[in-house]
Amino acid sequence: MVFIIISVSSYLSCLCVWFRLLQPFLLVTPFAILSCKHKFSKSVSLRIEWKKIQSQGVSFVYYNSDLRGRAEMLNTGIRIRNVTRRDSGTYRCEISAKSEEGQRLGEATITLTVLVAPTTPVCEVPSSAMTGTVVQLSCKETEGSPPSEYQWYKNGVALLEKTATGNARAANVTYTMNKKSGTLLFNTVTKNDTGEYFCEASNGIGLSQKCSVKRMQVDDLNVSGIITAVVFVALVMASCGLGVYYAQKKGYFTSKRDAKCRGLRRSAA
Repeated sequence: MVFIIISVSSYLSCLCVWFRLLQPFLLVTPFAILSCKHKFSKSVSLRIEWKKIQSQGVSFVYYNSDLRGRAEMLNTGIRIRNVTRRDSGTYRCEISAKSEEGQRLGEATITLTVLVAPTTPVCEVPSSAMTGTVVQLSCKETEGSPPSEYQWYKNGVALLEKTATGNARAANVTYTMNKKSGTLLFNTVTKNDTGEYFCEASNGIGLSQKCSVKRMQVDDLNVSGIITAVVFVALVMASCGLGVYYAQKKGYFTSKRDAKCRGLRRSAA
């Protein structure tokens, strides 16, 4: 499917331009036909040129590196095989004709927009999180044209988009979902946010695509466990300190040093 904008000059008229983009699993090559009809008689000598208008300049279709080997003449039009998103753009058909009145020129401009179904998005979901922290889930795919929008699901149920007047202002909603960017943000995650999450990408072309389900486990911060660990470490350090103090008091370190000095004096003698 292609949206077409056609500009007709005084000497050219354009037929409808049609395009077919098939699903990836079908073994049929997608192609686009850009057709340009003129009003000159068959006896008139014509010169037909197709150009692609880009931001960096105008290029001949048959010498364009992106279209070389894929574009071919079809009467006065062109057929582009193996169409991709990069083929989107503005094309111009130019016809010059020699007549008794002299050289006559005409042109028609067509904008070709290639629509591509989304691919499977990549989702990032943390496997675990602590209550009260900020957690962000992300979802993205880059092949769809137009760009995809994203919908997050929790335990198989679609999450509501949080807006100023939306239904997502209900109680216990701790997230903000951005359908354009694909992010799901928890400013203060809670244990109730524990669940299985997945994201679905769609752009109105073909079938929507979703990533695999991933579980996020949210747990409370174990304050008692942290206190116990700190106390245990403090006791161990205190025990070590007492041991060193006891050894010094008993003269263990001094005795060993004196014995070593006596051994050195005997060796010197």
